[in-house]
Amino acid sequence: MKTILLLIILAVVSLAALLVVVALYRHKKSAVGDLKLIGEPGEVTSDLNPEGSVKVHGELWRARSVDNTLIAAKARVRVIEAVDHLLIVEANK
Repeated sequence: MKTILLLIILAVVSLAALLVVVALYRHKKSAVGDLKLIGEPGEVTSDLNPEGSVKVHGELWRARSVDNTLIAAKARVRVIEAVDHLLIVEANK
């Protein structure tokens, strides 16, 4: 009886650990995935003067305007390029 209870507890703990590992793996930003952002829309969250931050697909990214001009917060932008983890964006026209 004690052996069965111990096996059940071990199985539950193992399953919980596996779920944590899977959740962390899926949440991780990938440097290769940056390229999938090109052409995607976003919203400026802090003024780009010329650098600031934008939100793309619900994730916050460092960003710079393509022509180094000011783009105000709340403006809609489009991702032109990704350099490391810095997005190059242009204002929507």
